[in-house]
Amino acid sequence: MARVRTQHVCTDCGTATPKWVGQCPGCSEWNTLVEEVAEPTDPVVSLPTAARKAQPIPDIDGGDWVALPTGLDEADRVLGGGLVPGSVTLLGGEPGVGKSTLLLQMVGSYAARGHRALYITAEESAPQVRSRAERLGVLEPDLWLAAEHLVPNIAGQIAEVDPSVVVVDSIQTIHDPSLSSAPGAVAQVRHCAHTLVGQAKREGFALVLVGHVTKDGGLAGPRVLEHLVDTVLEFDGDRHRGLRSLRPAKHRFGSTDELGLFEMGPSGLQSVVDPSAVFLADRVPNEPGTVVVPTAEGRRPLLVEVQALVSQPNSGGRDRSSQGLDKGRVGLITTVLQQRLGFDLAGRDVHTAAVGGVTISEPGADLGIALAIGSAVARKAVPDDLVAFGEIGLAGELRRVANTERRLAEAARLGMRKAIVPRDTPEPPVGLELRRVASLMDAVRMAGILGD
Repeated sequence: MARVRTQHVCTDCGTATPKWVGQCPGCSEWNTLVEEVAEPTDPVVSLPTAARKAQPIPDIDGGDWVALPTGLDEADRVLGGGLVPGSVTLLGGEPGVGKSTLLLQMVGSYAARGHRALYITAEESAPQVRSRAERLGVLEPDLWLAAEHLVPNIAGQIAEVDPSVVVVDSIQTIHDPSLSSAPGAVAQVRHCAHTLVGQAKREGFALVLVGHVTKDGGLAGPRVLEHLVDTVLEFDGDRHRGLRSLRPAKHRFGSTDELGLFEMGPSGLQSVVDPSAVFLADRVPNEPGTVVVPTAEGRRPLLVEVQALVSQPNSGGRDRSSQGLDKGRVGLITTVLQQRLGFDLAGRDVHTAAVGGVTISEPGADLGIALAIGSAVARKAVPDDLVAFGEIGLAGELRRVANTERRLAEAARLGMRKAIVPRDTPEPPVGLELRRVASLMDAVRMAGILGD
């Protein structure tokens, strides 16, 4: 006879233990175990099965991975051409960032080109989604919609409609009534994902699952959810700004070094064709504390303005803030400027920002950040037609970074004339003058912030 038992499951990694413990034995996180009723279990007898014979790898059929374009240029850039039939994609992002808008435009584009698409909404009503589809202009006959939250019913809808693309919004709000746990519980998320992934692989449709995120920005639910899928996409941006970014954290069919940029407007998300021009559109010339930095988000070069403001503190303690920049790297650069170059930054407020709502985390922006801070302290503007990039070491040395050629080409395309770069940087494109330096001190002098 089946027996019912309880167990404690980690909400982060899905590890199950028979009793509660403070620290998860699987991922070592604290206070993440929650009690759940486990599925009924019966003794299972393992039977031997015929193993598939090993083959030389050149003799194995590589399969036919033909991607279906989504109709959104920036999404196709990230996905390597589009969604692959039989693949499973997990899309995560903050509430209100536009995940549903992105996916509704995507499936609407598929439907407009004759590919039947099914949108499962488990969070909103069908009239709400229909109203959004009308605003986005994707009321297509081949776009099917179902408001459903039970996995057996969802599987039945898929079998009946026979779509090429299926979107489930979201995986945390659907559940299987055969399990006693609530929607969003680790057991439910794991089981529902297994069920839908298996159906997608068997029937050959592209499946997109929407995932919630935790307060620290990670995908909610068990870690096994990310291992189950073929692609994990991160969709983020400031809700008070129009810019949105799409990044792959995992992609079995292509590179994870791509970046897609969209702008939210009244009629939905539009691909940003020339993001560098957008970021520099409102730049104020000849202003101390501003530097243009050629960054590389994956393989895509972007020209971004980095700003800095340094002032005496208004209260007893100093204030150090960073928007769109890695606060740890900014702190390191500030210390190098103070200790190696003698800039007076002790006890002063230092505010830095990447303009335009973009986030820069790569070390190539170190030199630009340092020059922006130095320019703000000295109150001397860096030339408007100058860009700077390079990684800064603790000794104040300047190191070469990846994708140098792409950065220089983008700078030249936007009309920049001079670039301060590490000394081993290769030759630049025509029209761009390189100023190769070995140290941060040389770079500061070359930018005209300090005299010889």
